[in-house]
Amino acid sequence: MRDETAEQPAPLRSGLTTGSCATATCLAAARLLLGGEVNDAVEIILPKGKRVQMRLEFCRLVADGAEAGTIKDAGDDPDVTHGALVFSRVRLLDEPTVQFVAGRGVGTVTRPGLVLNVGEPAINPVPRIMMIDHLQALANEHSYSGGFEITVNVEGGEALALKTMNPRLGIVGGLSILGTSGIVRPFSCAAYIASIHQGIDVAKTNGYLHIAACTGNASEDTMRRFYQMPDIALIEMGDFVGAVLKHLRKVPVAKLSICGGFGKISKLAARHMDLHSRHSSIDLPQLAQWAADGGADQALQQAILEANTSQQALAMCAAVGVPLGDIVCQHALDFARSVVPAQVEVEVFAIDRQGGIVGTAGVNP
Repeated sequence: MRDETAEQPAPLRSGLTTGSCATATCLAAARLLLGGEVNDAVEIILPKGKRVQMRLEFCRLVADGAEAGTIKDAGDDPDVTHGALVFSRVRLLDEPTVQFVAGRGVGTVTRPGLVLNVGEPAINPVPRIMMIDHLQALANEHSYSGGFEITVNVEGGEALALKTMNPRLGIVGGLSILGTSGIVRPFSCAAYIASIHQGIDVAKTNGYLHIAACTGNASEDTMRRFYQMPDIALIEMGDFVGAVLKHLRKVPVAKLSICGGFGKISKLAARHMDLHSRHSSIDLPQLAQWAADGGADQALQQAILEANTSQQALAMCAAVGVPLGDIVCQHALDFARSVVPAQVEVEVFAIDRQGGIVGTAGVNP
């Protein structure tokens, strides 16, 4: 567990990706094999040209090659791999090629739809390019004409992967080695958004043209009950409904079900793409106006304005037959339809904290 942060925090610190860790460790191990000098740190060049020093936990010869390790530092980002040991084992090859192997804690792709082929180690394209570029430069420096086999490992990666979207994406056995810039931006949520996109891609490639974008476990359970949907068709979007809607412009499906808590859906109805409280809030005056559209009198409208939560406003409306849940879902549906291509059928469900459906719009089972 990380330390408590200060009430007046300093600027958030960036970190380095697992792709950067794999690059640094394979470079150090290969350098040792080729007779180069290895210290307690190694310098790598990130995709945009920035040079960074990465501290090594070890670099040593082993029976069939060499291995080096570093501790993943995600900076101030709440990354699941922060503090994990990433290490690479390198073996020299006769042929001038670079081969990648999934070691302990690194997953293997088992479903089509990702940028990597089925059977490939889950080492994404940019980290692969980074490793190849650094090893080619090293080979030139040492006049080495052979190749390299790189086995990337993440200590405890099998367990850590269960906290990610990998099992649902069909990446089994461990984590993915990620990164496009080599840098982890604090709270950028880039990896999470990428996993949403991958989830849609995998579902469509495997023939699931009706997907459900859900804000959490309760909404996923609701979609399972309502449609008996398999996990591969359930997209865990969290607060990032915009990531789903925008990606469907590129990768349209036949039908999209959006399901979330009433408060989250009310934010979507208010045309927010990010449903987190940092970026959007419950608009009680708007809820009061929508309730008025559904027949709420002045007293009820005032009570909504003074409500503590959206759920309280919903309950007050339900007690007198004002269909606030359906009205909110209809506004959310209208906004979602304005973003996705016309051929995507959209429907919206709002649920309460127990998973009960409290509003729908566009539902066509």
